[in-house]
Amino acid sequence: MEGMKGAHCPTIRYRPIRPSDLEVLEKIHCDLFPIRYESEFFHNVVNGHGIVSWGAVDRSRLNGQNDELIGFVTARVVLAKESDIEDLLRFDPTRSDQTLVYILTLGVVESYRNFGIATSLIGEVVKYASTIPTRLAVYLHVISYNYPAIHFYQKMSFHCVRRLHGFYFINGQHYDSFLFIYYLNGARSPCSLLELVTLIATYVRSGLKLVAARLWKNERKKVSRWPNSKETSCFVKATQSKGILMNEGTRFQCL
Repeated sequence: MEGMKGAHCPTIRYRPIRPSDLEVLEKIHCDLFPIRYESEFFHNVVNGHGIVSWGAVDRSRLNGQNDELIGFVTARVVLAKESDIEDLLRFDPTRSDQTLVYILTLGVVESYRNFGIATSLIGEVVKYASTIPTRLAVYLHVISYNYPAIHFYQKMSFHCVRRLHGFYFINGQHYDSFLFIYYLNGARSPCSLLELVTLIATYVRSGLKLVAARLWKNERKKVSRWPNSKETSCFVKATQSKGILMNEGTRFQCL
């Protein structure tokens, strides 16, 4: 798939994903994501079986590629009362028509990034969800180390409401995820004062642990200037932790 870096300003258009997009859609997913999706998923996307989708194409591309996907977003509609976030919504559990939109995948090929394509694709999802009064929210999960995606969804006014430990299992290793929600049609989190205090306390505790870890690391660096043995310098290296870096990206909002 040829890109257009440095060539000219693309003419981006958005359209539904079609059966003819199957091969390119699979390739882009394979290139962008560490998770491998089953063939059934792609067939459901291109045929609209339980999944809604939008694709981005560059009409200015040559060699017959002006209708080839260079970006996409896939999502599905779920009942609010059957979702895994019903405790984060204020809704009537007796109503069967209240729904949510769950974003499954979002991607843009590398050579077409920074043109606002991902922003427009998410905008299509929000616009679609907003047209139905009984739609309460759009939500999704982001793997904890994907800082650009976390920043992107925060910029798009999604609220980071929960951290799920070990949510992903990739190549034999567990990874946390952050849950992001975009509330619609007046829906809000039903959190109580106690839950709000708990979230704040968790955030403060994480911050204190981070400060303590940095202070400890600084003290060890001071000690390492006057090493008495090989054991001291080895211990300094062992204090570096990926967990500290992840905690710096944690945000909780309860609205």
